[in-house]
Amino acid sequence: MATELKVPLLPESVADATVSTWHKKVGDRVTRDENLVDLETDKVMLEVPSPTNGIIKEIVRSAGSVVHAQDSLAIIEEQAEANPMPSTQQAPVTSAKIETSTASAKPTVPTAPLSPSVRRLVAEHDVDVSQIAGTGKGGRITKENIRAAMDGGSKVASPMTNQVSTSMAVTNRPEKRVPMTRIRARIAERLLEVTQNTAMLTTFNEINLQQVIDIRNRYREKFEKTHNVRLGFMSFFVKAAVEALRRAPTVNASIDGNDTVYHGYYDIGVAVSTDRGLVVPVLRDADKMSFAEVETKIAEYANKARSGKLSLEEMQGGTFTITNGGVFGSLLATPIINSPQCAILGMHKIQERPMAENGQVVIRPMMYVALSYDHRLIDGKESVTFLATIKELLEDPARLFLEV
Repeated sequence: MATELKVPLLPESVADATVSTWHKKVGDRVTRDENLVDLETDKVMLEVPSPTNGIIKEIVRSAGSVVHAQDSLAIIEEQAEANPMPSTQQAPVTSAKIETSTASAKPTVPTAPLSPSVRRLVAEHDVDVSQIAGTGKGGRITKENIRAAMDGGSKVASPMTNQVSTSMAVTNRPEKRVPMTRIRARIAERLLEVTQNTAMLTTFNEINLQQVIDIRNRYREKFEKTHNVRLGFMSFFVKAAVEALRRAPTVNASIDGNDTVYHGYYDIGVAVSTDRGLVVPVLRDADKMSFAEVETKIAEYANKARSGKLSLEEMQGGTFTITNGGVFGSLLATPIINSPQCAILGMHKIQERPMAENGQVVIRPMMYVALSYDHRLIDGKESVTFLATIKELLEDPARLFLEV
């Protein structure tokens, strides 16, 4: 008995999906709940498990196909039904294809009349048009065909002469054309939308992270043994951002039409880079999370993101975003707002630089930070105040624990 493998119901706001990767091929045996194919949407990757035990009889939608909910993907049967076409039946088809291909490759002597400009060119250069295959409409000989015959030193010009020579010139320099993935196309669309529809501005500051680094070095091993997770920089920045958002609530707001929506909660998005593009899972109620909970959740999201297991719910919402280009060596950048939010904090590379302290030059681990914000809602005073708060909290991190 045959069973259809169908596209599952897609998440809300997702209209269609693209067949990304088949993990089985026709004739393979499958077991119930085994993942057979990955579907890529503009938000998440979906796994489609087998509904039954059996053998794949037919794959209806190949990789790259666009599908909708409940579309058929494959046919699975309990028993293998191998019906190979006999070789004696295949031969005539192959022969027919070869004959067709050969026939199409033969130049056709045109019967269409020559245009006045072509006749003039033929008369001036004494060209034998009976040996030239026309590439114009209805086999008509064009001026390009005449010139190709003369330039090539031959009276016979293939209809593809100009195209082939151009192609040869191009293929000497290798190129590769790959369609954008659904997620990459969606990212491009959203980023372009943000730059066109917001009055985006970026302000900068720098932070001396010496005390944060000292705390990490002092408690790194004990923290990891106690909580089974590494103590990174992100938890410090998340906690500092929550406090800065409390002091500058407009930075935590969003615009809805002509209204300003002030959020009474702190859902912090953390940008995670994957092979398929940048995704932003959200730390819900980050103000209620401990340092260990923040680090654990970020590590969990990172693993899910890189294996394509993030759910749509884990990426929806968010009132503010933090992105860390420093992990790739970026010294300074202007991050783009994650719409519909109105601000994003950019972290960068920690670099030792000479700084003046108490009249003396000392070497300190410094980081540039950037706040990109929508100037329609957030004024310069609020943006500068926000970054100044981040700076003072991280340069004296004891204040994070004392909440002062």
